[in-house]
Amino acid sequence: MSFAYVYAFICVFLAAIVRGFSGFAFAALVVISVSFVLPPMTVVPAVLILEVIAGIHLLPSIWKTVHWQSIIIIVVASVIATPFGVYVLANVPAEPMKLALAVITFAAAAVLATGYQLKRMPRPAETAATGAAAGLLNGAFGIGGPPIIIFFLGSPLALDAGRASIVASFLAMDIAGLISLFGFGMYNRESLTLTVLALPALVVGVYIGARLVGKLDERAARKGVIAILMGLSLIMGYRSLLLLW
Repeated sequence: MSFAYVYAFICVFLAAIVRGFSGFAFAALVVISVSFVLPPMTVVPAVLILEVIAGIHLLPSIWKTVHWQSIIIIVVASVIATPFGVYVLANVPAEPMKLALAVITFAAAAVLATGYQLKRMPRPAETAATGAAAGLLNGAFGIGGPPIIIFFLGSPLALDAGRASIVASFLAMDIAGLISLFGFGMYNRESLTLTVLALPALVVGVYIGARLVGKLDERAARKGVIAILMGLSLIMGYRSLLLLW
């Protein structure tokens, strides 16, 4: 097994612990960390499969608390936008994609760090725009989460409803992303190998993370994850700029 896959296994394991504990940031952590050693075209398809596996078992437990009025609009908009993001992934070279990934991840982490809050639920047009942005990002980078997280955790919804809606949105977007990636012929031996090798790391990591709920300070842990994302983004952006210069 090459160093790249060993490194990817470790990254998935650590990100899965975060996923099990906090319910977010798995895709962003995996994509931006693993893209240091593997091209996004290999990483994104694997991450979407792993995200579906991580989220599908949670659906029965969160079904009743999902804010369906927003979810329906977000999912429809994201499904329409996802193929355009996949087209970008399929046609833009790796280094410009990494630079864009670094900028978008840093910006999203910075917004999350501010603790941005809305005073009202967004209007349908604003909700649709959130879904479209998430779909584009999910198709291109496998990280449609930031707009959704900002939307729901910054909304006046109860925390349980917000988290349940995030999980439901992720699952719908990731399934749409999988279909689009298959349509563009994006699944190759490298991405499938990465998926198979990373699956045990995902299962064990999520289990460990779930057992940490209530034992760690969630607010401090979230700040730590955001700081890591911002640091990785700066490093990746700097490296990509040097290679593109």
